[in-house]
Amino acid sequence: MPGKISEVLGSAAAIAKGMGVTFKEMMQPTLTEDYPDAPPNFQERYRGVHVLQRDENGLEKCVACFLCAAACPVECIYIEAAENTDKLRISGGERYAHIYNIDYSRCIFCGYCVEACPTDAITHGHGFEIASYNTSTLIYRKESMLVPLPAGANFPLKAEPVAHAEGGH
Repeated sequence: MPGKISEVLGSAAAIAKGMGVTFKEMMQPTLTEDYPDAPPNFQERYRGVHVLQRDENGLEKCVACFLCAAACPVECIYIEAAENTDKLRISGGERYAHIYNIDYSRCIFCGYCVEACPTDAITHGHGFEIASYNTSTLIYRKESMLVPLPAGANFPLKAEPVAHAEGGH
């Protein structure tokens, strides 16, 4: 008999505790987002559509090292590299990503590509409205992910001419 009484008292205490939580939450103000009428508020750490960054001179930060593609567990990043020349400089390194595609029908937004990048060329943005009925529209190309040129920069960026020393060649 004492076991039954303690079981009833324990159940009543659990119900009272649950009702206390419920009444406490009922007194709190309701937080409602006004999306799509107002833009959503994201935390800084939110992982949205990727963004390819530029340096302060407007050059692309990506040097086509392929570390992001190697780190991707679903292999959704495709890169083709090209060489920078003296006449045309796209990035600060010897190479640049001539083609940089991400297939968002496969991407799981894990962030491994961002962590693997040694030049901080790829970051997560706050874009999230990429739903589509056509999977071919989910392949984002470099041109759509690249940060716009800073004010005053001209594209294509030209490398500064190298001054050759006078005399003995």
